[in-house]
Amino acid sequence: MLEMLGGAPLSPGLLTDLYHPDAAYVAWRRRRNGVTTFDLYARKAPFGGAYMLVAGLEAALDFVRRFRYSESDLRYLGQVRDYDPEFVEELRRLRFTGEILALPEGSIAFPHEPLLRVSAPFIESLIVESGLLQAVNLSTLLATKAARITTAAAGRRVAEFAFRRAQAPFTVARSAFIGGCASTSFVAAAERYRLPATGTIPHALVQLFDDEREAFEAVAETYNRYTVLLDTYDVRRAISTVIEVAADARQRLGHSLAAVRLDSGDLAADSRYVRAALDRAGLAETRILASGDMDEFTIADLVADGAPIDGYGVGTSLGVGAGSLAHQVEGGALGGVYKEVAYVDAEGVEHPRIKLAGDKSTWPGRKELYRIGAFERDVMQLAGESPPPGGTRLLRPVMRDGEVLAGSTPPLSEIWELAQQNLRALPAPWAALRPEGAYPVDFSDALRALRQRAAELAGGRLPGASGGAVAG
Repeated sequence: MLEMLGGAPLSPGLLTDLYHPDAAYVAWRRRRNGVTTFDLYARKAPFGGAYMLVAGLEAALDFVRRFRYSESDLRYLGQVRDYDPEFVEELRRLRFTGEILALPEGSIAFPHEPLLRVSAPFIESLIVESGLLQAVNLSTLLATKAARITTAAAGRRVAEFAFRRAQAPFTVARSAFIGGCASTSFVAAAERYRLPATGTIPHALVQLFDDEREAFEAVAETYNRYTVLLDTYDVRRAISTVIEVAADARQRLGHSLAAVRLDSGDLAADSRYVRAALDRAGLAETRILASGDMDEFTIADLVADGAPIDGYGVGTSLGVGAGSLAHQVEGGALGGVYKEVAYVDAEGVEHPRIKLAGDKSTWPGRKELYRIGAFERDVMQLAGESPPPGGTRLLRPVMRDGEVLAGSTPPLSEIWELAQQNLRALPAPWAALRPEGAYPVDFSDALRALRQRAAELAGGRLPGASGGAVAG
């Protein structure tokens, strides 16, 4: 289910932009409601990367399955527009009755590849546009961000700490787990999705006591395995105190210092100092955790520098899908779009549909997507073409006749497993934070020919065309 502001679910019928019922009204008046196919895709990968880690399908399907107009929705629309009463009746009866093919959550996708292919009567397929985009855009953005962060961590555990600044905290926690985060600090999300919940202690707890020693003793006496925060006042003084407290707690109570956390300062230098102090004290098993405005680039730098940090906590940059000004990387949104590619007229004839807008020109027709080998290349072709040799079909049927198909929304643990399998298999050039090129996606000759013909019928030209010719 889509996550709404304040956590309160809204009626699905209002989860559209106003131009959706307005456009539906025009189509209804002109009796143009043939089966129409839309592709949902992104023109570029987020964060300057090469790939997207697909997420959000479960929410998208839940939205489509539940879509309907309540009586209060129709009353509100009647205040906004003076629709014909017969059209209002049409909206009252409206349910999605079509078909959806999709890349499963946890799949790796690349620019221009359909993440969803939606076919239904025009009004139905159009009116679910924004809800589908909201579900897939946000989750895919956040899962991709988490995958980049965990890839940068090179096997070190990453905890998601985003709740206090996340704009959609449940979606963040779920998507971050798909992307490889080992745990969340958000207790409600941990309960909802059965995720490991982790945390340390806040600075406020240290400040509650008259001195750090008293604070550390209170923590060490309370928990069998405990973690303390070192940077409330002075890291190097704090680690000395922690070591003394840890020795006493182990001898008296059998309690052990599981980890220490650094949240500010020179993390590389401080982690080296702390590691050396812990090792001298016989606390080699105590881990060092780092947090504080982390993103994939800062983590990659710390790993490359050899900082002895065992795990990272990442909050804001993950919670809002942030880019990086320092690295000139955009963030904050996945620019997924939803474009009409085919229309079946009253005689049952399918017509390609194309948008001609320079680099934003679309690929018409109902399409299939295949992956050749282990990320050698992908092939996009028309649905009626024979599969390419050695190709694995990527789009899977997930909804038919308006009903979600069995197996289309697997448990989160299975989605995580597929995502991690795909991320491990993704070759280094495409997994890089700053890839040097684009992953190869081929378009079949038949698809290119259809695109050229559709552009000619529309009276326009494709990018790269000269004179009256149409280039693919």
